[in-house]
Amino acid sequence: MAEAEVLYGRGTMTFDLPDKAEVTVIRKPVAAKIADPAAAVSAALDTDPIGTAALGEVAQGRSSACIVVCDITRPVPNGLFLRPIVDRLLTGGIPLDRITILVATGLHRIGDEAELAELIGDPWIVDHIRIEWHDARDPEQLVDLGRTATRSTPVTINKTLVEADLRIVTGLVEPHFMAGWSGGRKVVAPGVAGHETIRTFHSARFMEDPYAIQCNLEHNPLHEEQLQIVAALGEVLAVNTVIDEDRDLVAITFGEVVASHLAAVEIVEDLARVELPRTFSTVVTSAAGHPLDKTYYQTVKGMVTPLGILAEGGTLIIASECGEGIGSPEFRESQRRLVSAGPDGFLASIIDKPLADVDEWQTEMQLKPMRAGTVQLYSTGLSDADHADTGVERIDSITEAIAAAIARHGDPAIAVIPEGPYVVPVAKD
Repeated sequence: MAEAEVLYGRGTMTFDLPDKAEVTVIRKPVAAKIADPAAAVSAALDTDPIGTAALGEVAQGRSSACIVVCDITRPVPNGLFLRPIVDRLLTGGIPLDRITILVATGLHRIGDEAELAELIGDPWIVDHIRIEWHDARDPEQLVDLGRTATRSTPVTINKTLVEADLRIVTGLVEPHFMAGWSGGRKVVAPGVAGHETIRTFHSARFMEDPYAIQCNLEHNPLHEEQLQIVAALGEVLAVNTVIDEDRDLVAITFGEVVASHLAAVEIVEDLARVELPRTFSTVVTSAAGHPLDKTYYQTVKGMVTPLGILAEGGTLIIASECGEGIGSPEFRESQRRLVSAGPDGFLASIIDKPLADVDEWQTEMQLKPMRAGTVQLYSTGLSDADHADTGVERIDSITEAIAAAIARHGDPAIAVIPEGPYVVPVAKD
């Protein structure tokens, strides 16, 4: 019997394939790994900046700096570039005690010391640099920058970033199911924005917009608002990384936040999007393993990304460890409202709200795969109560679920996407 595997937890999950299955495994094109990541970081910071001078030059005469990093939900290779950034700030004359690392949590929970050490990836940085966690609900951390001109989004941003003499955001550029692509301007908002800014972004007015989809920036309302927000901040620089399925570095850009982000997008869009000649009645995917599959909340991303190849009324099977359970209490409450009211009733209850409730946007995103077909979840980290709150069908065997789907649809062709939401498959037609 043939086998297939998907990313799961900190490793992979292997499962048997039914004898009748005709399998198409969908992976990103193989990208050349950077043989010397340290040299690539130096080149980006020193010799190939985009829209700005080398970082060491930019740092000269600055009195303070804030470096924003993503929280644990993004596997950013911070250990490769944080120390080189700090070294250049010090060489430029910024005192060590005037450099702050700010963790962009959005409205995610704040982590513990072990998680901080993992996401920073460099013990020297943890020991020598002041590190702060962003709290979107703490008004003392926020500065009011008014409203955007286009959609009147209220803009509050973390004070440490706003008041820094030199602002640098860092992150990973990958498909994002609402903002088109992660990284760059998105690390500012929603990354270190206040809760009203974030909840406006995640209201149905934005979420139901047909242009608010993965791999699209044109006319994307979230992207357009994010551009206005970073423009209101003034000078913002960015370090953007692209990684492969093994989490190894394949590209890094540095420079002005918008230009350097677009340069990284040009690289990753040729890797992330995979064209296929057909749709599939059965699709098996993952939540991309650790750290994205720590909660069911993050798992929803893996349900949305493959919809471009799921045939109408098809079966979407997703594997996600969910070692931390379902997610926040607010998300659980939102899921319970979905289960109680059904997809149509849930959408009707939120469609006119100017501010989304915390984390209910992920429930709204779950409506998309639920409209498209049947969603089935394999997870070893959820309790019975958690499973009841997901609103999707629970399975105990991926192999048996595939066999049942093949029989139900009368189609032996299945698609397997090992890397989950980091791959965006699209049918040519």
